[in-house]
Amino acid sequence: QVQLVESGGGLVQAGGSLRLSCAASGLTFSNYGMGWFRQAPGEERKFVAAISWSGLEIYSANSVKVRFTISRDNAKNTVYLRMNSLKPEDTAVYHCAAAGLNSGYDRISTYAYWGQGTQVTVSS
Repeated sequence: QVQLVESGGGLVQAGGSLRLSCAASGLTFSNYGMGWFRQAPGEERKFVAAISWSGLEIYSANSVKVRFTISRDNAKNTVYLRMNSLKPEDTAVYHCAAAGLNSGYDRISTYAYWGQGTQVTVSS
C-alpha cells in the first residue's frame, strides 16, 4: 500500500530553518507530482508548495515563495521542503501528498495520497 512518511519537523526560533522530508513507498514515485500542505489549529489545510513528477515545474504559495524551496530526489523516492526565515505564523502540521493529476497542484482534491504530517513550531 502507499505510504508517505514525513520527518524533520520540530521546534525552532523565528528566523531559523528546517528541512522536511517525505519518503514515499508503494507507488512509482517518479510518476507523481508531489505537494506540501500545512494545517494550523482551527484552520483549513492550505497549499504550501508543489513539484511536478519531473521536477521541472515548481509552484509555491505567495506567503512562502521566497523562503521555502521544494525539491525531489526520484532515486530516493523522497520530496523535500527547505524552510528558511521561519515565522511564528508558519507553525502548523505539514503534510506531504502525492498528486493523482498533473495539474491543479494547489488544490487538495488533486492529491490521491497523504502523509500523517509532521509538526513545525516556530517560537517568537
